[in-house]
Amino acid sequence: MRIAIAGAGNVGRSIAQELIDNGHQVMLIERQPKMLRPDRVPAAEWVLADACELTSLEEANVAGCDVVVAATGDDKVNLVVSLLAKTEFAVPRVVARVNRAENEWLFTEQWGVDVAVSKPRVMAALVEEAVTVGDLVRLMTFRQGEANLVEITLPPSAPYVGQPIHAVPLPRDAALVAILRGKRVLVPSPDDPIEAGDELIFVCTAEVEDEVRAVILGPTTVERGNHDRS
Repeated sequence: MRIAIAGAGNVGRSIAQELIDNGHQVMLIERQPKMLRPDRVPAAEWVLADACELTSLEEANVAGCDVVVAATGDDKVNLVVSLLAKTEFAVPRVVARVNRAENEWLFTEQWGVDVAVSKPRVMAALVEEAVTVGDLVRLMTFRQGEANLVEITLPPSAPYVGQPIHAVPLPRDAALVAILRGKRVLVPSPDDPIEAGDELIFVCTAEVEDEVRAVILGPTTVERGNHDRS
């Protein structure tokens, strides 16, 4: 993919390097000359420009990008970049960094944002994912809350441990997309059994999360979770 990243600070450069390592073509757009450091990510295309200016984005051919990432340290800038990318250049995928938690509610499709990433939220999710066994952990939200990436680490007492995936009656609008087993990442197939200690990664709507939890862990986990939230 061709990806434009607005903001060449530590966050923008880190994202750029990882995407380049994964085989993508990356353009870094930075408005401050002192932050223009091509030696830090030499495989990226570097552009000195203000990503909030329409003419700058036109000259950078943002319309030809598959993804725009608004990764500056300023939420106002990230919102403007997202809006321009989506409304003026019809970029298919816009990912925006949220710097201040109180601004997160603004990062919606009305501002052109497909995925909003708040570092504290991601860190909290990763901490939960690392220590939580026997509950559902939400890792990421897609499309303004329409779907979530969630994880469940299977305890030995889970009802379908040892059974094949096709025997697990997942609700509609839920899909098992990966199984993390030890150091391996498995693409699920219907005949694969699930094992205690597996980390199951699902994409599902928020409305069916409790159903997924009930199927994978048993109905009492939903009752307990609802009681804990009350």
